[in-house]
Formats: sequence, structure tokens, C-alpha cells
Amino acid sequence: MTVARLELRDISKQYPLVLANDRVSLTVAPGEIHAVLGENGAGKSTLMKVIYGAVRPDGGEVVFDGQPVRVRSPQEARALGIAMVFQHFSLFETLTVAENVMLGLPAGASLAQTSQRIRDKAREYGQEIDPARPVHTLSVGERQRVEIVRALLVEPRLLILDEPTSVLMPQAVERLFVTLRQLAATGCSILYISHKLDEIRALCHRCTVLRGGRVTGVVEPASESNASLSRLMIGAELPTLPARAGSPGRVALELRRLSLPRADRHGVALQDLDLRVHAGEILGIAGVSGNGQQEMLAALSGEDTRADPQSVRLFDAPIGTFHPGRRRSLGLHFVPEERLGRGAVPSLSLLQNMLLTRADANTVSRGGWLRLDRVAQLAAGVIERFQVRTPGVQAAARSLSGGNLQKFIVGREIDARPKVLIVAQPTWGVDVGAATQIRAELLALRDAGCAVLVVSEELDELFELSDRLQVIAAGRLSPSIPIAQASVGMIGEWMSGLWPVAPEVDHAA
Repeated sequence: MTVARLELRDISKQYPLVLANDRVSLTVAPGEIHAVLGENGAGKSTLMKVIYGAVRPDGGEVVFDGQPVRVRSPQEARALGIAMVFQHFSLFETLTVAENVMLGLPAGASLAQTSQRIRDKAREYGQEIDPARPVHTLSVGERQRVEIVRALLVEPRLLILDEPTSVLMPQAVERLFVTLRQLAATGCSILYISHKLDEIRALCHRCTVLRGGRVTGVVEPASESNASLSRLMIGAELPTLPARAGSPGRVALELRRLSLPRADRHGVALQDLDLRVHAGEILGIAGVSGNGQQEMLAALSGEDTRADPQSVRLFDAPIGTFHPGRRRSLGLHFVPEERLGRGAVPSLSLLQNMLLTRADANTVSRGGWLRLDRVAQLAAGVIERFQVRTPGVQAAARSLSGGNLQKFIVGREIDARPKVLIVAQPTWGVDVGAATQIRAELLALRDAGCAVLVVSEELDELFELSDRLQVIAAGRLSPSIPIAQASVGMIGEWMSGLWPVAPEVDHAA
């Protein structure tokens, strides 16, 4: 019999208030693509960190290539041939792509040699990466590509991927799947964490399902349905969203021929962007990562105030030079695509993070004193409403799983009852049940009269949520098209910049 590449025997990990892993056992064969499925907080990421040496288990045994091992650090894991791509990126923003990659490789190679290896490996697997770009200039989708190529460069025997497709467009996902199948054919084993059931069924040979830190089943995904996988994962069928169109009102948020030169040589220049979001509708923005989404969002949120005042308008008032706080006071709220560092401060508690966008008359007295009891009530309300798994409002943001932190950040802004909500990647890393809840909350916000702008790299999500769609490509925006007249094929063409010069359909009234 073939010796297993990896075997976990009764792995347990207890945190102060959470039993993350409860005697978890798992076996992965050489060349196998093995999924680990579970809702947010089920213990998946903790288990992967145990394998990678980033977390030490309280009990159990890890066996690698038939030999019991104690992996005490990621360095020891890499020496064994274990590579991991984290859900939360582990990149230094002030360094270039090549400098970041060098940190994870054995000493000896020069920066020029490493840069060439990155280009070669990216080309081999159909990726596109500039080794000289500073990481802080990359979108989350581009950072994901860097993480994947960095892991591939160590020629791993076991590759761990934690939500690798959460911010990738369908074409990039297809290329990644080709890459993973090529790797598996060479004998590399792959542990694949994802909440996307269709992906798991299409890609993975076997699947271990976790619920509440325990294994609830080991199945062959190809022979399962989404419904049966959902029952194993959350104990119930997947909820469905009601299909109903919005009722557009007055124009709430508008871009009028917004043009901005690139902020640095790695950025994207914006060219004559026209966009209107009406009260009571959801406008979706599709596009391949790195085509100007970051720059457009910065101009809309107030992070970039270089725009002509008249080119960015809120309820027909020019706000192009307003900073984010002033825009927020006028009812415009924003959920950035990066959770840790921009959406939340990792070291601060959820209560303290609540104040980042909710410091108003309800939480701060006229004398400037913080009303912490009210802040705590707000934070607790978001935790309960959005079913955030956390010990309480004093828990540090970095202690939450990626999906639970996403639920808190999105919930914080929805709970503020905005007049306009801009949200980037709303369900990044969120399990299927929670994703449905977030999408339902966005639809409810729309139905209450809020104007919602959703920027996402998940076409399925955009088709499920949007009343209208536009596509951004190379810093330009396509015409708007009602969702009923759009198709995946059409939007795919538009993402290459191939849209009609004049729209064949009208904007919402």
C-alpha cells in the first residue's frame, strides 16, 4: 500500500474560550487533492496552521511520509516540503514581490535570479506577476497570485491552500485548477480549503467535513450534491435568496467623467468614468483584479481626494475633495476589500474597531468622552445579528477567523443604516450560509432605500445581487446593463475591454 503523504491522528487545540479542534483525524495520499470543508469557525484554519507549524496542538500526532514529526515552525514545515498559502496574506507591503518571495526561499539566490524564477513560474502556470512591484500597490487578487507562485517556487510535497479562489475571477480560477491538477500529477498532495461547493466537487478527490471542530464526514465530492455537502457542513440545506428587482429612486452616488492620473508608476489611471447608483438599487462592478478597482474605490470613499470636486457627487452635491469622515457624516459608508489593516485594526478589540466608523453623537459625548457602554451595545448587536463567532466584544480582531471578521466588518457598516454603501468583496472567505445572510442583508438594505455599490470578483455573486452591472477594464467603465439582459459570456467579453461604444440599453430611470 502507498504510504500516506500526511496523516493527522486525533489533533486537538484548545484556545481560552474555544475548542478549535476536537480529536481531528485526516489522511491525504500522494497526488491527492483533498478538500477541508466547514463553516466559519469550524476549525479549518487552525488545523492547517498545526500542519504548517504556525500553531502547536495540545494533543494528537502528525505523520508525514510515514514518519511521526513535530513541526515547530513554518521553517521546519518548509524543510519537510510543506508550503501554505494563507487566507490572510503574509506579505510585507513595503517590499517588492521579489523581495517578499526571497524571504521564503533558501538563502543563496540573488534578487535578479529570484525575479526570473518568479516570471518563469508565473508563465508556466498562466499567471501574470511583476516581481518589481511593491506589494502595497497590488489588489487582493494580485496578492493572491503572489502567494500562490511563492508557494509553488519551493516545489512542495504538500501544498495547503486556504481559500485560494476567494478573490479570483472565473478565468483565473480555471487557470489555477489546471495548475493544481498538474501539481497533483507530479505527486504533490494538496489540502484545499474553500467554501465554494461547486469548486470542491469539480476539483477534489476526497473531502473531510468539519463542524464545531469535529469531523462529521469524509466523502468523495464528485458523488455528492451541494445540498448533501451543506447538510454535512451546517446541518441544514443551503438557504436561498428571494429573487426580486429593486425600485430605483433618485441618483444617490455619481461619477461624472472622473479621470485621475495613476498615483504611482504601478497604479492604473482612471479615464472618464461615468457611474450612477440610485437609491433603492444595487449596482455591481465586475472586472479582473488590478484594472482600476482600487483607484476607483479610493476616489469614491475619500481616500484619494485628487478628483475634481464636481466629478464625484453625493445626492447631487460635489464631494470630490471630501475626506472619508466627512463623506461618512453625509451617509456614505465603505467596506474595503482588505479586512486586516484597513477594515479593522488587528490588535484592537471588536469594541474598539466599532469606533473606527461609528464615532458619532451616539457613541461620543459633546465633551469628547467615549460612551463605551453604547459602543459595546452596538458591537454586541452586530455580533448577534450577523452570527459572528467570537468570545465577545473584547476579542481582538486578529483572533477571529477570516469569515467571522468579514461578517463583523460588513455588519458594522450595514448596522449604521447608510444612505449609500460601497462594499468591495462582500463575502470574501465567508462560508455559504453566512454569504447568503450577508447578501440578504444587502438586498434588505437596498429595499429600505439605500444605494448599494458592490465591487466583486465573483460573477455568481454579482448576478445574484445586482440590478445593473458595469465592468471596469484598464481604468475604463463599460456602459451599464440591466442584470436581466446580461450573461456571463457577455460580461466575460467586456472584462477584456470589448464592450459596445454606445450602450444598447438605458440606465435605470
